[in-house]
Amino acid sequence: MELKFIRRMGIFDKILGKKNPEKQIGTYKEFWDWFLTKEKTFFEIVKNREHIEEQFFDIMAPELSKINDGYYFLAGMCNENTAELIITVEGDVKKMIFAEELVAAAPEIENWKFTALKPETNIENVGIRMNECEFTKDNIYFYSNEIEGYPDEIDLAFVYENLTEENKGSATTGICIFLDNFLGELNFATQIDTFGIIGKNEAEKELVPIEKLKEFLLWREREFTEKYKDLQTLENEDQFSLLEATLENGMPLMATVNASLLKYDAKASYPWISVLKISYDGSNNNGFPEEKDYNTMNIIEDYAAEILTPENGHLYIGRETADSCKSIYFASKDFRQPSKVFDQIIKDNPQYKISLEIYKDKYWQSFEHYNVN
Repeated sequence: MELKFIRRMGIFDKILGKKNPEKQIGTYKEFWDWFLTKEKTFFEIVKNREHIEEQFFDIMAPELSKINDGYYFLAGMCNENTAELIITVEGDVKKMIFAEELVAAAPEIENWKFTALKPETNIENVGIRMNECEFTKDNIYFYSNEIEGYPDEIDLAFVYENLTEENKGSATTGICIFLDNFLGELNFATQIDTFGIIGKNEAEKELVPIEKLKEFLLWREREFTEKYKDLQTLENEDQFSLLEATLENGMPLMATVNASLLKYDAKASYPWISVLKISYDGSNNNGFPEEKDYNTMNIIEDYAAEILTPENGHLYIGRETADSCKSIYFASKDFRQPSKVFDQIIKDNPQYKISLEIYKDKYWQSFEHYNVN
């Protein structure tokens, strides 16, 4: 199947630090109703591979952006009679649920197959060439690192046979693209906690062929699931601590954190950390919000806590306020519901500049600085 990117791959965006603005104008149904009016023309364009950029990609992109700016897409022929449209978010975890929902809402259309997120690929069909570097199953290996005190952490070293100091940037990008295609978008984004890319001369363990990576990750996933399967829902004791500090720029900081949760011995069962950052004007109040903003942000925080409950697999960690920014923290068993809840909060509060980050941190290392004796 030949697939074509509508924009450059998101892995480049991550490496270069590109950010996408948030918005939602249309609905899933409106998009598919529109697609139905074009699908026969689109099918012929994809099948014949003529004027695909101008007559398919350039027309599709603005329609998708009406729903969410995080969408990218690929298109190609599965076989002679079926075109496939893959909706991807290029590994952005907080956007994945929206790709899944969009495809779930797709109608049955003859000659079309719709797929959410880039699927995994047989390793025999994965080969990447970039800046005179080639990445295949024959020149990439891996091994797992054990990290003391963090037994559930999946930290991998990927070994590239042809790594040099000069091509390290290209090699990092190329191997990420290789893994994204080999494992599939969802698995690459969620199954590996941390990784590094090294040359053969830096390897400290026996090299494992890259084709064994899927098997290894499935084994670790089964092991993890078995370890925590009988864990009861954590009852939040709500033992909060108030902390005060001073930033490097001299501005005061105040934080309220659930001290009892920071001592929880099964943090890895809530590996997804959500951080909602709300920027406000604190110029007249030493970096802290005025009463109106203070009350509004409390309402936002309370709303999130009412939905993201322990019963639903989420833990409220606390909040931090300083230098005209309030950060709200949650830990979750899965990333999908926080993605939707915080995305809606952002859309419902355009008066503030709000950003959302969702990342995997099995041992809540992000909060270690709050552990005080």
